[in-house]
Amino acid sequence: MSEEKNSGNQSLIRGLRLLDILSNFPNGCPLAKLAEIAVLNKSTVHRLLQGLQSEGFIQPASTSGSYRLTAKCLSIGYKTLSSLNIINIAAPYLEKLNLMLGETINFSKRENDHAIMIYKLEPTTGMMRTRSYIGQNLQLYCSAMGKLYLAYETNSQYLQQYWETHQAEIQQLTTNTITTLDAMEKELSEIRISQFAMDREENELGVVCVACPIFDINNEVKYAISISMSIHKLNQIGIDIFLTELHKAAQAISEELGGKKSI
Repeated sequence: MSEEKNSGNQSLIRGLRLLDILSNFPNGCPLAKLAEIAVLNKSTVHRLLQGLQSEGFIQPASTSGSYRLTAKCLSIGYKTLSSLNIINIAAPYLEKLNLMLGETINFSKRENDHAIMIYKLEPTTGMMRTRSYIGQNLQLYCSAMGKLYLAYETNSQYLQQYWETHQAEIQQLTTNTITTLDAMEKELSEIRISQFAMDREENELGVVCVACPIFDINNEVKYAISISMSIHKLNQIGIDIFLTELHKAAQAISEELGGKKSI
């Protein structure tokens, strides 16, 4: 009985791991790639996928031999998000910001060594659409909101540890991506002074992002707000108007959470 229980737990954990991996491949992931990432043999992955498919959590993707998540996973995600009071608190301010500035508005939550996009509003007047989506994992080192979490991390040793353990992920995505610890330390120091962060075409050329921190009752930054736009738009209008409204929205949400820190 004990062996059967352990086997069942192992299958459950492996199945959940596959769902987590597939969440990073919205257009589908080949079985062989899944097996490689999960460090499992193909026959095991195939068996687990068949079980997940029978329960409606995954389905074959358009590319032969690939699989993707179904709307059932999305439904569970939305139910989880709806239970978070932060969405109810932040949404009115984010919607107002979206209508006022006309560009993409993003809202994320810190999750250990990455951030998760938990709310996004598409541009109302701006023409540019970003590739980000609700539920997306954001790297801390190359995203504006991620840099805020690094900048306001309370553990003084965290950045060094993060840099050492995430070397495989820290890559030169564009010519502007920060990939050295010294450069990042300088960047984070400037962020703490100015209380905003930027993605200066560090993920995608032509796309910039400006982000402000949200402080909770313990003056910790577990959430962040940002606006995405084209570099052309930012150069044309300037950062001041965007930054002013972002600060106002972040301050208002911080106050709702009991945050005391002035932004």
